[in-house]
Amino acid sequence: MSTLVRTVLVTGPGGAGRTTAAAASALAAARRGQRVLLLTTGRPGPLDTVLGRTLPPTAAATRAPERGPAPHAPADAPWTAPVPAAPGLWAARVEGDEHLREHLLSLQERGGPVLDLLGAAPLHPDELAVLPGAGRLAVLRALRAVRGLPAAAPGPAAAAPSAASATAAEHPAAEDGFPDAWDLVVVDLPPAQETLAVLALPEQLSWYLDRLLPPSRQAARALRPVLAQLAGVSMPAPWLYGAADRARAGLAAAREVLSAPTTTLRLVAEPGPAAVDALRRLRPGLALHGHRVDAVVAGKVLPTGSADPWLAALSGEQQTALKALDEEWADPDTGTALYELPHLGREPRGPEDLAVLADALAHRPGAPEHRPGAPAAPAPHPGAPHGAVPGPGAPAWTVEDRRAGEGVLVWRIPLPGAERGDLELVRRGDELIVAAGPFRRIVPLPPALRRCTVSGAGLSGGELRVRFVPEPGLWPRTP
Repeated sequence: MSTLVRTVLVTGPGGAGRTTAAAASALAAARRGQRVLLLTTGRPGPLDTVLGRTLPPTAAATRAPERGPAPHAPADAPWTAPVPAAPGLWAARVEGDEHLREHLLSLQERGGPVLDLLGAAPLHPDELAVLPGAGRLAVLRALRAVRGLPAAAPGPAAAAPSAASATAAEHPAAEDGFPDAWDLVVVDLPPAQETLAVLALPEQLSWYLDRLLPPSRQAARALRPVLAQLAGVSMPAPWLYGAADRARAGLAAAREVLSAPTTTLRLVAEPGPAAVDALRRLRPGLALHGHRVDAVVAGKVLPTGSADPWLAALSGEQQTALKALDEEWADPDTGTALYELPHLGREPRGPEDLAVLADALAHRPGAPEHRPGAPAAPAPHPGAPHGAVPGPGAPAWTVEDRRAGEGVLVWRIPLPGAERGDLELVRRGDELIVAAGPFRRIVPLPPALRRCTVSGAGLSGGELRVRFVPEPGLWPRTP
C-alpha cells in the first residue's frame, strides 16, 4: 500500500466553530513548514472570512469552469482550484452539486440503451435538480480523492518559515507553483452526527453492493447469454457490473483513507454542559466504527478572573466543562489531548485573528510535542483481529477464550459512553449487527464464533461482552 497523506477530519456539535478550528489547525501546521491542503465542505463565506481570501465559487453556482482538480491530485478531485492562503497553506471548497450532476449524466449515458428501450427521454444537465444528500456523496468523493494525493516523505518537522520563499526553499514546488507533495490534509466536515453517518457510508454501501451484485457472480459474465436462455430471464447488463466495479473501487479508496493510521478525527466544541453531553453521546459511535480522536478543541474560551459577575459566571461554567472534557477525553496512551482557543471578543476575521488562534494551538502548556496538525506517528494500534476493524489507535475487538472454566467464548467490544437501554444486538448468519443509540454497524463474526451460538451479552465498564457457546457438532472433540 502506498503512503497516504496525514489527514485530519474536523467535526463537532453545530455552532462550535469547526471551520475556524480547522483553519487554525491548518495554519499552525503550515507555520511549522508543512505543506497543507485545507478542504471545506461548508457553504461559501465562513472559511473565506476566516482566511481573508475568497475561494473560487463552485461551478454549479457560476455555470463556468472555475472548478479544477488540485495540483498533483486525481483528475476527478471534487474540489475547486486551491487558493494560497498563507505560506505553505492552500484552501479549496469541496463541491457536491456539480459532481453529482456529472455522475448522474454519466450513468444516463451508460444506461442509454435501456432508456431507449423504455422510451424515456434523456435529461438535460439544466433539468437535474440538486438532491438532498449530495453533500454526503461529495465528502465520500473527497476522501477517495485524498487517497490519490501524493504524500510527502516522512521526516522531522521543519522550522516555521518566515516567508513564502522559506517554504519554497524547504519544499520544492512544481512548475505551477504548487507543492509536489502534501504533508497534511485538513478537512472541515459537517456537524458530528452527520459526519459519523457519512464516514460509515463506505462500509455500508460496500455491504449493500456485495449483497445486490456479489463479486463471485461476475465470474459468469462470459456465460451470461447462455444463462439468460436457460433461466428464461434477462441477466444484468455489462454496464451494471462495470458501474458496480467502479463503485467498489471508490468505496475501497475511501475506506482505506478512513482506516489508515495517518487519519484521525478532531472534535471541536464550545465548552459548556451541553457540549460535554453532546461529545459524550458521540463516544459510542466513535468506538463502534473505530475512529481515533487525536484532539478535542474547545473554542471561544473566555478569560478567567473577570471582575464582571456575569462574565465570571460564564467563565466558571466553561472551566468546569473544560475539566470534564479533560477527564473524559485526554489520554496520553492514545495521544488524545485537549486544546483551548481563546475567545477574541468578536468573530474571527482575517489572517491576524487566525494567527492568534494558530498560536494558541501551537503553544499548549505542558504538551509542546503534541500539537494539532503535527505529523507525529499515531498511537500504536494492536491490529484488527477476528474480522472486526477498529480504527487506528482504537481498542481492538478481542475474543477471550473461557471454554475451560465457563464453556464460552467472549467477544469484547469497546463501547465507552454506551447506555444499556440503547444497545441492540442481532445475529444474522455469520454477521453481528451492533446498534448503540443512533449508531449502527454490521460486522463479520470471527471464524471461531461462526461455529457458536449467542448465549447472552452484558455491558460493563464501557465494554460490551457478547457470550458465545460452541456448537458441539462443529467443534473438534478434546480428549
